[in-house]
Amino acid sequence: MNNPFEVIEARLSSIENLILDLKQPTKVGPTEQPEQLLSVQEAAKFLSLTVPTMYSKVSKGELPVMKRSKRLYFSSIELMEYLKQGRKKSNAEIEQEADAYLSNKKRG
Repeated sequence: MNNPFEVIEARLSSIENLILDLKQPTKVGPTEQPEQLLSVQEAAKFLSLTVPTMYSKVSKGELPVMKRSKRLYFSSIELMEYLKQGRKKSNAEIEQEADAYLSNKKRG
C-alpha cells in the first residue's frame, strides 16, 4: 500500500509547479499581425474601396504598392500605416500641442 504522506507530497509538488508556471510572466510581445501580401481585390476590401479607386490611387502614387510583371501586390502592414497617416488629432491633442508651442514661444 502507498504511503499517504508520499502521495500528499507528490500532489503538493505538482500544485507548486503549476503555481510557479502561472507566476512566471510569459513573454508575449505586442500582438502584431504577420505581413501578408494582398491582391488588388483583397486590398480594396481591406481599405473599403472599389478596385477602380485602388488603381486610381496607385497611378497617383497615393498607395504603397509592389509590382511584379503586370500584377500589383500590397503589404497589409504598409496599408495599415497608410490608414494611420490619415488619423485626425483630437481636440485635446491639438490643445496640448498649442500649449507646448506657446510655452516654448514665451521662453524664447
